[in-house]
Amino acid sequence: MSLFETIKETVTVGQAAEYYGMKIGRNNMICCPFHNDHYPSMKLNTTYYYCFGCGATGDVIQFVANLFGLSNYEAAKKIAVDFGITPDNPPVIAALKKPEYMETKSRQKELHECQKMVCEYLHRLEKWKALYAPERPDLPMDERFEEACENLSYIEYLADYLTFADEEEGFEVVKSMKETGYLEDLKYLSGSRDEEDVYAEEAKAA
Repeated sequence: MSLFETIKETVTVGQAAEYYGMKIGRNNMICCPFHNDHYPSMKLNTTYYYCFGCGATGDVIQFVANLFGLSNYEAAKKIAVDFGITPDNPPVIAALKKPEYMETKSRQKELHECQKMVCEYLHRLEKWKALYAPERPDLPMDERFEEACENLSYIEYLADYLTFADEEEGFEVVKSMKETGYLEDLKYLSGSRDEEDVYAEEAKAA
């Protein structure tokens, strides 16, 4: 399990908010730290937050990143230090094997396909975050909005890593994703699911 995943399973958004000085009120509501909020408008769920005032949303790592002006990677490291988190196993990205210099076209193609799927899923989550955001606190959360809130910062992190890491490191990440079954999941997550979105976009624009 990566450090990123360990943090998300260990620290809730509410725990992080409380640790960094936020006062949590009834129904897990706080004054949003990301805009001039005089009345609690941010809802803290277990795995993500959402502000009904400014629309800010994300998981615990994105919360800390925005709070302190950090990248997701820097925020993950800060949470790990502040909460004393040490994964039993080294994170996948931090425990990469030494380079193997005889690369094949097959591995390169696999890496490029993975990069493409991650970017497509990232764009979908960004669209869902805006398209299916609830208009009022008392309305039920759309599953696609919740999926975006829970997964967006990790997919952003993964997209950045696969973009800027060298090829060897990318090969190792793809290999790990294959072994855990996540690469197969990503094929579905990034696949064609746009028909309902088109309908929702038209309804919202009407």
